[in-house]
Amino acid sequence: MIIRTQAYPRAGLVGNPSDGYYGKTIALAFTNFAADVTLYESPELEVLPNRRDHSRFGSIRELTSDVRQFGYYGGIRLLKAAIKRFCDYCDAQGHPLHDRNFTIRYASNIPHLVGLAGSSAIITACFRALQAFYDVRIPKPTLANLVLSVETEELGISAGLQDRVAQVYQGVVYMDFSEALIRQQGYGRYEPLDPALLPPLYIAYRTDLAEGSEIYHNDMRERHRRGDPEVLAAIAFWISLTDRVRGALLAGRRDEIGPLLDSNFDRRRQVSRISDGNLRLVESARRVGASAKFTGSGGAIVGTYRDEAMFEALCQSFQPLGIEVFKPKLAPPVNDDFPCS
Repeated sequence: MIIRTQAYPRAGLVGNPSDGYYGKTIALAFTNFAADVTLYESPELEVLPNRRDHSRFGSIRELTSDVRQFGYYGGIRLLKAAIKRFCDYCDAQGHPLHDRNFTIRYASNIPHLVGLAGSSAIITACFRALQAFYDVRIPKPTLANLVLSVETEELGISAGLQDRVAQVYQGVVYMDFSEALIRQQGYGRYEPLDPALLPPLYIAYRTDLAEGSEIYHNDMRERHRRGDPEVLAAIAFWISLTDRVRGALLAGRRDEIGPLLDSNFDRRRQVSRISDGNLRLVESARRVGASAKFTGSGGAIVGTYRDEAMFEALCQSFQPLGIEVFKPKLAPPVNDDFPCS
């Protein structure tokens, strides 16, 4: 039996980065790119490397280029940490695991280091494959928590729940991470929204070098820990903004969404430094009349556009800057606990 699973990148539509601070967000998963995991039974348990994991290079320049693009660690650590976490969860829950072994490998074409949650997509796809192999069903809220714990607890990567909820549930999801909810039930309130409510959206990402999200998150987390009033006020603003966007969507007031997304980024710019490359990304979109905000921590943006003429103007504006732009194809909501083929 060959098990194949996928998980998709996500774009934070509004509210991020408040998800790491008991906030609220709306995010969407889209199928223009994917992380794929293949698992099949084998005599020994083997985790196969991807091209991101190789250690042989043609020259010192090739090694340097590889590190700049993919960092010092590839995806094998994500798979190994996910497998370990899955085993720990099953042991804690009393789920017996059969003793058959497997070989597992991954592939991903999700743009790297641009805030589209490529790493958590690999982990999510890995969990789906393991669930199918061992016939273990994990409730979606719990699965999102487990995916997050792989990064934060196993690998020490700063992250929030938004990405993992969006990738586990797929579609468009409103998320309320209020502290009272988290303490009471261990997860937030996750409400699927009808994708038909959305205005026309585009996503654009830089093809030059970006930076890992932990650089931004670590600074925000430290400032939040110190009770920085500017950061606390921004989080409260993003929480309120998310509810305003949800209300406008449900009421069919799609024309209001673009300016609200702009204000999400503008408040972020007030509380943290934005690199010149990321600022150019946003400003290039706004010059043609489109709205723009980060999908995550920088490197990619999501926004609204009015019509096809404006989308074409976006393409023309981005092309000389080496910025790719596309219309997201929304991933269907997940009903099964481990969709696979």
